[in-house]
Amino acid sequence: MEYAIQLKNVTKTFGKVVANKNVSLDVKKGEILSLLGENGSGKTTLMNMISGIYFPDSGEILVDGKRVEIRSPKDAYDLGIGMIHQHFKLIDVFSATENIALGLDKKQKFDLKEVRKKAQAICDRYHFDLDLNQKVYEMSVSQKQTLEIVKVLYRGANILILDEPTAVLTPQETERLFEVIRNMKADNKSVIIITHKLHEVLEISDQVAILRKGEYIGTVNTSEATENSLTEMMVGKKVELNIARSAPVNPVKRLEISHLTVYNREEIKILDDVSFDVYGGEVLGIAGISGNGQKELLEAIAGLQITAQGSSIEFYERGKEDQPIQLVGKTPKKIRDAGVHLAFVPEDRLGMGLVGSMGMTGNMLLKSYGKGSSPITDMRTPRKMAEKVKEELEVVTPSLNTPVSRLSGGNVQKVLVGREIAEAPTVLMTAYAVRGLDINTSYTIYNLLDEEKKEGVAVVYVGEDLDVLIDLCDRILVLCGGKENGILDARTTTKEEVGLLMTNLRKEGK
Repeated sequence: MEYAIQLKNVTKTFGKVVANKNVSLDVKKGEILSLLGENGSGKTTLMNMISGIYFPDSGEILVDGKRVEIRSPKDAYDLGIGMIHQHFKLIDVFSATENIALGLDKKQKFDLKEVRKKAQAICDRYHFDLDLNQKVYEMSVSQKQTLEIVKVLYRGANILILDEPTAVLTPQETERLFEVIRNMKADNKSVIIITHKLHEVLEISDQVAILRKGEYIGTVNTSEATENSLTEMMVGKKVELNIARSAPVNPVKRLEISHLTVYNREEIKILDDVSFDVYGGEVLGIAGISGNGQKELLEAIAGLQITAQGSSIEFYERGKEDQPIQLVGKTPKKIRDAGVHLAFVPEDRLGMGLVGSMGMTGNMLLKSYGKGSSPITDMRTPRKMAEKVKEELEVVTPSLNTPVSRLSGGNVQKVLVGREIAEAPTVLMTAYAVRGLDINTSYTIYNLLDEEKKEGVAVVYVGEDLDVLIDLCDRILVLCGGKENGILDARTTTKEEVGLLMTNLRKEGK
């Protein structure tokens, strides 16, 4: 058996935190291996050691059967290892060809025509759909990802590592990516995929390696695995993978959005005349390719975006349904106090959602600060809330006062989403609530959102995983090019139908 890469007893620590402990893992040539594990299980750290970003504390790495030292990404490239990260490393104003040429060795003659010719040959060989003259800022997420893959293949990579490659792709784009991965496998290349999506693992990979709390649990043949068996290996116990979607009971209109239009700083229209209603006692999903106005839509409702003239957002308060409140023109604080809450999980979780230097209690306090008449700050309520969130969502933290910036990304997110749910709002808007969270926690959050719905809360859920949107929501609003492109019944629609509406704007009047 020919191995492309072998890890033997690899360990990596950061201070007292053990990210990987004695991990031994083999990847064969011409194999697609999925790497699975909960948040903080050490998947990305392990791959960062193979790609030269971190150096192991102990253990050894073998490439093609020979022991190697990978001290930098350049060392990894020289050994034929390339990693495509979640956040792309591209220069927006450059063309595809110029981005490929950027990382070339100084000894090589810089000839853009030659670079383009060689890159085109790679595109033809693996059936990449890429215009090499196109500027990066004109590309879709899927095209940027394709460019990143071409970039590493151009440098001679035989081992490719893809970190969460389908996080923001439509089903159609994911299928295209999988075709490309299969073409690379047929060319005897080894592909390692870090992912949370179990149905994709079962569809694309030959083998699945599982990490749990930094330790290697084992590798199984995909043909012998199921979603439940993989989850059990990841978590260490049986987990029910069911979203308990309850039927809406007496839905009450809470928001009426009409002719909502938003421009960005460059005066480009991000939302174009969007109209829809949101009901208490239902989960409304919002689907769209990344950057099609989902974020701006929620921010406009929360008072964080300036809306164009003619936009209207009416809020129907509990018990005062006959006196709608116009939210356009109100401050975010006034909107919040009325009962409209935005649990926005941005890519920069700490920058926008939480204060990194504060602990869990301090971050809960931010919501109640300034309420009440006493000059002394009430610490009991936020502490109780922090304890509740820690227990319900199993937040891993040394103490409630440990600065949240020291927690793993997934735990930071649990604090952020948990805080908003605990506030008992009338309207709860969540954006990317489970982005980057492991499957166990994701299902806890789905079921918490369903509990909120049963309490009569109007839940708006922006997510990237279409399977979840269809299983969790009652209706799905699809955005395409900033326009409302249809509202679907989540119980009767299909992924393909949602995916098509996300990419093809319907003709007016149809």
